[in-house]
Amino acid sequence: MQNESAKSGVVVGASLEKPVPSVEKILAGGVFHVVCYDKDGNVKWEDTAHNLVVNEGLQDMNTKYFKGSTYTAAWYLGLYGAAASNTPAASDTLAIHAGWTEETGYSGNRKAVSFGTATTADPSVLSNSASPASFAITATATIGGAFLCSVATGTSGVLFSAADFQSPGDRSVVNGDVLNVTYTFNLDAA
Repeated sequence: MQNESAKSGVVVGASLEKPVPSVEKILAGGVFHVVCYDKDGNVKWEDTAHNLVVNEGLQDMNTKYFKGSTYTAAWYLGLYGAAASNTPAASDTLAIHAGWTEETGYSGNRKAVSFGTATTADPSVLSNSASPASFAITATATIGGAFLCSVATGTSGVLFSAADFQSPGDRSVVNGDVLNVTYTFNLDAA
């Protein structure tokens, strides 16, 4: 008698894989470059300060671009004074900014910004380097930083960004000095 036997088995395997999400990021940031000239046109000092784009500025950019709300391409540069607490905060607005006080010891209002054409590269760069904003200083003062906003005077506009000067920090100016301020803004698909 012959016995034949066979064994069979079924192995079933399963796995659950979480799909890798597609993540797209955009990094936005700007830099203020300030050059101070004395009354004879000599460079007294210069500073480059990376800005904080405040919450109000981020919201305004999204609303204007993606929602198509009313838009006026008017931007102005301003200066702020010295203090130990000069640090801009994300919650700052043009009306409420506890960490700094606007300095107005210069001729005229905040200075209109004339931006050139944005580059098509990554990052896309926009700047007023062809026409820096010029502040004719009319008083002895200490300047601690700069800001970008949507109105030439008052507090009813949008504060887009602000930046403190880098080390050594606050800088002195006197009547007759001229500050030329360039603002460069980058959007980077990171």
